[in-house]
Amino acid sequence: MAKRTKMPTDANQRAKAIVDLVTGEREVVDPDEGKNPAAVEAGRRGGKKGGKARAEKLTAEERSSVARRAAQTRWASQRHATDSNGSESS
Repeated sequence: MAKRTKMPTDANQRAKAIVDLVTGEREVVDPDEGKNPAAVEAGRRGGKKGGKARAEKLTAEERSSVARRAAQTRWASQRHATDSNGSESS
């Protein structure tokens, strides 16, 4: 997988960063530089199996509780977004 450089969100700053990369004034930084490669790989392997292992460990009641809480959070954030846009909430 190719390494990516974090780009600014501002359009002018992003354009400047792209020009700097193309002209060689700025180098692509490796985010794993200076890290132990074995530790990086171990963390990646643990992260890949973590969610599946947790789901298998939970009881049906616990999974239902987690799902209910997630749904309430999603709906609350949607309600908050429509309220802040000036729309009436029901």
